[in-house]
Amino acid sequence: MTVAPDASSSASVPSASPASAAAAASSSASANGSANGGLADHGPVTVVLVDDSGVERRFLRHALAAETGCTVVGEARTGRDALALVERLRPSAIVLDLDLPGMSAIEIIERIMATVPTPILVCSTEGDAERAAQALAAGAVDIVARPDAADADRTAYADALRRGVRVAARVRVITHPRGKLRNRGLVPVVPERLASLGGRPLPVAQEGTLDLIAIGASTGGPQALAHVLAALPQDFTPAIVIVQHMSDGFVDGLASWLDGLCALPVGVGSTGQRLAPGTVTVAPSARNMIVHDRLRITIEKPPPTQFHVPGVDATFESVAGSIGPRAIGVLLTGMGRDGACGLKAMRDAGAITIGQDEESSAVWGMPGAAAAAGAVQRTLPLSEIARSLVAIVRGDPFGSER
Repeated sequence: MTVAPDASSSASVPSASPASAAAAASSSASANGSANGGLADHGPVTVVLVDDSGVERRFLRHALAAETGCTVVGEARTGRDALALVERLRPSAIVLDLDLPGMSAIEIIERIMATVPTPILVCSTEGDAERAAQALAAGAVDIVARPDAADADRTAYADALRRGVRVAARVRVITHPRGKLRNRGLVPVVPERLASLGGRPLPVAQEGTLDLIAIGASTGGPQALAHVLAALPQDFTPAIVIVQHMSDGFVDGLASWLDGLCALPVGVGSTGQRLAPGTVTVAPSARNMIVHDRLRITIEKPPPTQFHVPGVDATFESVAGSIGPRAIGVLLTGMGRDGACGLKAMRDAGAITIGQDEESSAVWGMPGAAAAAGAVQRTLPLSEIARSLVAIVRGDPFGSER
């Protein structure tokens, strides 16, 4: 942070004794892993703030004070202090500045997710877009865009912060080992012998008949996308389009990070672009990506009534109309219903449709809504989606030995 920190202690627990705060936080944290579509039970939300600037922490504290049922139970200026506080208080959520002295925010996230898995909301400027994507890969739930200028109107930022904490506190998180994502079991598929999926049948395509795979995701999506894309082989032929709900200014960083992770080239879509085989195109911020005949795309302003931008439904519905049975639709983890109607349109148009299962989803909102709507032909764990796509594209019947 560029603002000088205040003279307060490195770590603090405001307005409550450590024992009472920890008890309240523990009660709330116990709900984090509950069922209910991947969401925690509704109840009080306890938050730990991690930022080296006292001025910024004060702003965050005041912004969250306006959220009913939300209590800031601890504040830390350094990563080391943050780890101790989180271990002791077990909060519902953490708000973490991406630019900290000493221990990096990425290492803090990795350590927390390895020892005391807790939903983490990262605050970052657009200039840190690629590092923000790395934070998501390390296990953070979402990013909130912080204004660059100190004198900027922060009303929208405060609103986004409160909304982000509400969502983050309800996300089911899982423990994963420390280290970079490439060390977390993301092994490329060996196409010569696809593993059996317990004999569960999936539709298959004649080789060469599939032009496009459309993937939609929201909360928890960057990690899920990385898992899927990193496991696709270099000779994977269909074009891939991705719609990921993300704050303005961070899509370029996401695309750059994914590009470095997987064998297929990844970029951000632009109007007039023709989707090439074996490439991955991510929808840009604040616009809908529409797919037309001959795999041409346009980037369009969404209607004022559209809540999620970019919209998964908008892309999926355009794929249903232009590509139809030559497409596969995949709906990954995310809160809300965006993508459910679009995936149903794709299925009705003859496309193959897949939804991520509840157990492996951070939030089983979008894929759950799609399943309830009859849009999903097969619900699969995240670990099986990439090899399922390879099998479908190559016309291999599922569960067969080759």
